[in-house]
Amino acid sequence: MIPRIRETSPVQSIYLQFLETLKNQGFAGDLNPDYANRTVLSTDNSIYQVLPQGVVYPRNIDDLVLIAQLSQRDEFRQVALSPRGGGTGTNGQSLTDGLVVDISRHMNQILEINEEERWVRVETGVVKDQLNAALKPYGLFFAPELSTSNRATIGGMINTDASGQGSCLYGKTRDHVLSLKTVLLDGRVCDSAPLDDTALATARQNPGRIGAVVSAVDDIERSQRDLIAAKFPKLNRCLTGYDLAHVRTPTGEFDLNSVLCGSEGTLGFIAEAKLNVLPIPKCAALVNVNYRDFNAALRDATELMQALPTSIETVDSKVLNLAMNDIVWHSVSEFFPPVAGEDIKGINLVEYTADSQQELDAGIKRLTSMLDAMSEADKTNTGRIGYTIAMGSESVNKIWGMRKKAVGLLGNAAGEARPIPFVEDTAVPPENLADFIFEFRELLDSHNLAYGMFGHVDAGVLHVRPAIDMKDPEQEKLIREISDKVVALTQKYNGLLWGEHGKGVRSEYAPQFFGELYPEIQKVKAAFDPFNQLNPGKIATPNNDSELLSIDGVVTRGQQDRKIPVQVWEGYSEGMHCNGNGLCYNWNPNDAMCPSWKATRERVHSPKGRSSLMREWLKQLSERQVNAVELTQQVRSRPFIFSLPSRIAHSIGKKQGKYDFSHEVNNAMQGCLACKSCVGQCPIKVDVPEFRAKFLELYYSRYLRPLKDYFVGSLEYLMPTLARVPWLYNGLMKPVFMQKILAKVAGMVDSPLLTGVNLDRALQAASVRYATPQNIATLNEETKAKTVILVQDAFTSYFETQLVLDSLKLLKILGFNPMLAPFKPNGKPLHVHGFLKAFRKAANNNADMLNVLTKTNIPLVGIEPSMTLAYRSEYQKVLGDKAPEVALVQEWLAQQNLTPYSPEFGKSHYILLAHCTEKTNAAASVTDWQTVYQALGQELALKDTGCCGMAGTYGHEAANVETSKTIYSQSWQSIVENPELDGKLTATGYSCRSQAKRLSDVRLPHPLQVLLAAYQG
Repeated sequence: MIPRIRETSPVQSIYLQFLETLKNQGFAGDLNPDYANRTVLSTDNSIYQVLPQGVVYPRNIDDLVLIAQLSQRDEFRQVALSPRGGGTGTNGQSLTDGLVVDISRHMNQILEINEEERWVRVETGVVKDQLNAALKPYGLFFAPELSTSNRATIGGMINTDASGQGSCLYGKTRDHVLSLKTVLLDGRVCDSAPLDDTALATARQNPGRIGAVVSAVDDIERSQRDLIAAKFPKLNRCLTGYDLAHVRTPTGEFDLNSVLCGSEGTLGFIAEAKLNVLPIPKCAALVNVNYRDFNAALRDATELMQALPTSIETVDSKVLNLAMNDIVWHSVSEFFPPVAGEDIKGINLVEYTADSQQELDAGIKRLTSMLDAMSEADKTNTGRIGYTIAMGSESVNKIWGMRKKAVGLLGNAAGEARPIPFVEDTAVPPENLADFIFEFRELLDSHNLAYGMFGHVDAGVLHVRPAIDMKDPEQEKLIREISDKVVALTQKYNGLLWGEHGKGVRSEYAPQFFGELYPEIQKVKAAFDPFNQLNPGKIATPNNDSELLSIDGVVTRGQQDRKIPVQVWEGYSEGMHCNGNGLCYNWNPNDAMCPSWKATRERVHSPKGRSSLMREWLKQLSERQVNAVELTQQVRSRPFIFSLPSRIAHSIGKKQGKYDFSHEVNNAMQGCLACKSCVGQCPIKVDVPEFRAKFLELYYSRYLRPLKDYFVGSLEYLMPTLARVPWLYNGLMKPVFMQKILAKVAGMVDSPLLTGVNLDRALQAASVRYATPQNIATLNEETKAKTVILVQDAFTSYFETQLVLDSLKLLKILGFNPMLAPFKPNGKPLHVHGFLKAFRKAANNNADMLNVLTKTNIPLVGIEPSMTLAYRSEYQKVLGDKAPEVALVQEWLAQQNLTPYSPEFGKSHYILLAHCTEKTNAAASVTDWQTVYQALGQELALKDTGCCGMAGTYGHEAANVETSKTIYSQSWQSIVENPELDGKLTATGYSCRSQAKRLSDVRLPHPLQVLLAAYQG
């Protein structure tokens, strides 16, 4: 049975009955009427929030046929269906109060690659970057480019006729569609491809919906040809959907795909696509032209086009400054050096691609000759203040990566007014762009709005995102006022409102734009979807009895968010500003964010999902007059034991099945690895581990905690005592029967064993002292100047004691006087599991000790990335300026003069596998390892990897074991078990080394141990 979720309304009862019938008729996919799934899929990258009645994840085309056929029964005629891919739409394209049909979870297979004929056949849940990764070995790629390429699905691209950078050369998605397989609402599967007149006549006679839609579209195109030509603008980005202007191909064939491309799921379920692909250009370069004025950059683009580049993209100073404060800047800063005496207010990124270096050089020369020939007067007139050149695909891709991230970066503004998409993809003829944008800016300036701009100046498309606080009802009114004026402005300059990202909720302007052609557009909708069930309210209605959605008639996220008190909003700010850009849905298994999403393909197990659930949970509490911040203060102030009877009672109710939305939120939070990749990689800096900890603190003030939480939280405190009797601890942990008992009782498996090394005696033997004020006072100035203090953490000190000793030994070899800080619990495990009161106490105690050492002006360094980086993250949030300064060991080493010691080391060639937290929250520290190795005459290559799946104790928790193994298999396993890399790998994270040993039986050394092994002195 499909579970009844809370109290059901008559409308939801129909949807639950629909889902129940689907299940009974053999639906193979997933059916999710739960509130968590509905909440997460109620938003996209737009300003809107629409709660669906349920979510279905079809497994194959037969499931889609079943959905379509069932929807045509009389009792289900009011069921609305909205296809959804990556969910990155900026206009609410896939949002619905009906049923979301998400094909991305299961229907994501690449079915066939034909290298010789240069085409590929895919299920439409395939992500664009996933497809291009598969095509790369063949030297081919799928051309239409877009900023969301690492999470946007092919189906989503087809449904919005997506394009982006390089569209003037490569065109839009529809230009690469050879054929489509679409499930129509009568359950028939329509195979559409260009048809000559004979084949068209046959197609018109097809039974059912297929013949009807072919006939309708053909009749409209023939009878309204002149009107169509007049109403569809001659623009590169004429992305209006139902593209009647291109129903006939240049050779005169009838192509239904021109109507399906851009249809936003309003005509059918596009299940498969055959696409043409192109050879990857062998050479690439970017000329980055800087300007002192953004308007000058826009006007100059037309001049630069005379140098015949592949594409020209523009970003303004706001976007550039945001990038400078993001992790992405580390990879591109060399290409944007500061210009003395000048402020860069705009940049044109001018791309050249070619199949030979000679051809590429010639293209670059065309442009640089123009730029170098400038007189001082020319520089003043054009606003140009210099340029740089990025040569090679690797460099070019880094800059495009920065440009792609610009969309999300704009949302990472200070304050509550955030740049939002609602008039952001206007298109005008390129020659009109500068004048258009000048008036556009005047409009925004008249309302004193901040904004960021970037886009495709070669195609006349610029993305403009005004900053508005949508929680403020007065500011929300600007959506209507500005939208209406921008529509008029685009018409003035012979353009259109929907230049790239589709219509969605903004479809209300379609009748105004199409005029007397709109009734013909309605006929197209009626032929495909006569009862208005497919994504209703978007693009067109089948008749005048139905209405299009309006931009101020749909619930916005701001309207929901304003129900949360300011105090609570600020108290949980780490998750409140997620704008739905979906970067956390990154397909790439060798990218750190987000491992739980990659392993489960469940959107609730993503930063966006968890952020959505947190906002909804806080809203529900607020609606019941419960202030989460005040409640937290109460929880922390009352004795723990007093809440025990209440927690027992509520836990009994939970076991009996009593509904509480908190359980669904808790399920999503438990799946988080707390790897903090979201903090470093999310452009909005959503910090799931932080708000997760706050949630868990409150959740377990109402319900009983599992024993594993107490075990993990107390581990740091128990280790010093247990280390004195390692035989007892290991004797209890090692036997198989004890492991089974631990798994059942405490929920822990494969618990690590103590090394049994007595650290005190080992230090004495190595002539290394503890860093106490008394010991430091005995150092002379010369020795003190060479002293460094190694800060302990429980993992390395007790489970990898030899690593601590090896690190101290290497530091001595390099001429330093290493000392070891006395051990005190760091508290990070407490924070991960929501023991925030205990964490604050641990952090204060540890900081008191470390700050005493800091006052000696001796540097403090740590080995384990996640524990060390806690000092600049979790500690900063609870202690502020009192947080001790502890560097990662490589950060400190990279600043030292190690070159004189190079002759004492033999050559080594290793590949570094970095810890997730380290490479996403301290990106420069990863290349610091290369600096250290190079100084000592060693070679160290960096290997892109995702998460190892361990993350502290996550992989040791019984409930997470299978997910942990899945995560490991997606990236690390193939690398660690590659025979060609045997003995060449090194890993910085304790968790990573532990996981490799546990799942691949491979021992990976720490980078410091590799250097020690290379020492020949």
